[in-house]
Amino acid sequence: MTTRRVLCSGCDIYCQVHAEVPESGKVAEVRTKAIDTRPLMANICMKGVHAPEGFANPDRVLYPLRRTGPRGSGQWEQVSWDEALDDIAARLGDIVARHGPEALAVSTSQWNTQTDNGAARRFMNLLGSPNWISGVAMCAGNTAAVNRLVYGWYPFPDYPNTECIVLFGHNPKPHSWTPIHNAIRRAQQRGAKLIVLDPRRSENAEAADLWLPLKPGTDAAMCLGWIKVILDEGLYDASFVRKWTLGFEEFKRRVDEFPLSRVAEITGVAPDLIAQAARLYATNGPSVIPWTPITDQQRNSTSAIRLMCALRAICGNLDVKGGELFHGFHPDVVSESELELHEHLPDAQRAKQLGADAHPAFTYRAADMLREPAARVWGHDYPNLVNGACMAVPSAVFRAMADGDPYPVRAFFVLGNNALMSYANMQLIHRAITAQELVVAVEHFKTPTAQLADYILPGDAWLERNAISDSFAWTAIYRTSQQAVQPPGECRSVYDFWRGLAHRMGMAEHFPWATQDDLLDHRVAKLSDSFASLAEERAYVAPRMEYRKYETTGFATPSGKVELSSTILDAFGFDPLPNWRPAPPADADWPLTLFTGVREDEFFQTGHRHIASLRKRKPEPLAFLSITDAERLGISSGDDLEVATRQGRVLLKADVRDDMPEGVVRVPHGWWLPERPEGDGTLSGAWTHADAQICPDDSDHLDMEQGIPHLKGIACRVTKTSPQRSN
Repeated sequence: MTTRRVLCSGCDIYCQVHAEVPESGKVAEVRTKAIDTRPLMANICMKGVHAPEGFANPDRVLYPLRRTGPRGSGQWEQVSWDEALDDIAARLGDIVARHGPEALAVSTSQWNTQTDNGAARRFMNLLGSPNWISGVAMCAGNTAAVNRLVYGWYPFPDYPNTECIVLFGHNPKPHSWTPIHNAIRRAQQRGAKLIVLDPRRSENAEAADLWLPLKPGTDAAMCLGWIKVILDEGLYDASFVRKWTLGFEEFKRRVDEFPLSRVAEITGVAPDLIAQAARLYATNGPSVIPWTPITDQQRNSTSAIRLMCALRAICGNLDVKGGELFHGFHPDVVSESELELHEHLPDAQRAKQLGADAHPAFTYRAADMLREPAARVWGHDYPNLVNGACMAVPSAVFRAMADGDPYPVRAFFVLGNNALMSYANMQLIHRAITAQELVVAVEHFKTPTAQLADYILPGDAWLERNAISDSFAWTAIYRTSQQAVQPPGECRSVYDFWRGLAHRMGMAEHFPWATQDDLLDHRVAKLSDSFASLAEERAYVAPRMEYRKYETTGFATPSGKVELSSTILDAFGFDPLPNWRPAPPADADWPLTLFTGVREDEFFQTGHRHIASLRKRKPEPLAFLSITDAERLGISSGDDLEVATRQGRVLLKADVRDDMPEGVVRVPHGWWLPERPEGDGTLSGAWTHADAQICPDDSDHLDMEQGIPHLKGIACRVTKTSPQRSN
């Protein structure tokens, strides 16, 4: 038995675990377990424990496949990697010659973007396409980009030293965001306070010192109420505000438009409780407001994220011990931001980035305005934090793919990302994909998206490769991952895919590393003679943390200060101050509020439903309703339901719960049925169950600065239906 230290990619947290590998070297016989088994230190969840079972699944794609019938028909033939790459390169070259390099769009997942070592963006920037998208557009990457607009970096919470933690809808649990759950519980054990803002009575709400059951999608209004209390009562750091903020007086006047009576009406939370929470955050510090996937996905997302930034800044919690830290780059590791070669993308091509004209917050338009400040403070022109800088806007990309507006996109590469189900408006995405001349999926399984591809290429898994992680450039702490077993069949790394294309399309000099391991050696050359040596010796590398670095460098913004009033958004024609934009009201036809995009313990995004041990725990997709709503509608747990919005409808099972607020329906994210064979017209159940088809992306449901969809507060209705067949 050999033990290897690996980073579990069962989700985007990347827990470092041990893999016990038998002499046989078979992945099905590998056991994964936590490195530290002490309570609240065991960072592994059920997805990591059962991962080897999933990698050994007999339906895993092990060889390149080429489509031989209509899209979605399930008709494939096995080909070699060389044959596939030769044809893909020739067809992509023809598309570029006819339509320009911007006619290629690429969508990737979190696990993929942290294992390609910048290769996807490198290839695209050298080719000349600015149209890269990812689920991070509405999950942490957009938050990172908006944080940069305010103070030039995306800070990371100092959980070991904080005295107060604020969770906006975020609900880390033992089997979901496990290290964050453990860090919060450890902080509470030593006396830190916990404030939870969530419509649900979540697990963290039950453990909180204060629970504010706000209405879905009202995070920005709640933040305005907190800041109103903090400013009125003088609970802010006046010295910091005076020296290091821009636009404080204008910002204060905007906040004055939101007395607690108005905030209470918007959020549904009593004024006294709002004030109590604001005082606790401001006076019990240093405090942290960790990233939340909930605030990412609201029509007021940009304002809400900026207001959280403002809370950190005015209360003295930026880049201090126990607060939220600016890590910057590790001085001795080549970052993915550097490898991506954003500076090689010509200005004319940069200007063609889809969605940037209307929704610039995380596109090249914003990144270019931050280029000089970033170089001044961080030493890099394009810090691509959580891959959230320099993105195209997903909805705009899919409209160009489907309708050729404002120009045609004709090639779509999707890597480790079930794109059909990963964004809003699945109906549009399906039209977009089926309109393409060339679709390539690098995948483990025939996902609903892969079923529509021209080629499915087999990707390797996290037990099957060496890797290094800095939490998507969020931190300067690099953790190493050792290869435990050989990839089965002809599974390869995504770096191999991009390098293979690059060498066929005249970019060989820019991809000089023959293998991903060679590239890893290059990245850590200042620390060790090889990545293998470094990984054997050290679980992680981290520079010495320094605090209040802005006192020497200033902030990486155009003004060098924390921009409470944004010079960048002002230049783009947006309100430079955070604001509140009411959601479309419910009516008699759509009386309930939909809260979607929530992760289940057993699954991450659209994955893991092929793993029998996990599906046994959660065999069917559920809709969660309150007892009051269920009684009014004549619904019991286990009943078959149709949950519908103006966008579409899905079929689910009812789960009536006493922790759900009246008037709110919660639909977990990403359901399809891998066991259902291809070719029956449902895309393996995606058209029956996937929440993406009930999530709109029209202008009423978009955050205007970012162009991301409102997933936390969509008007909906629920109807009891006749029993469904699940397979």
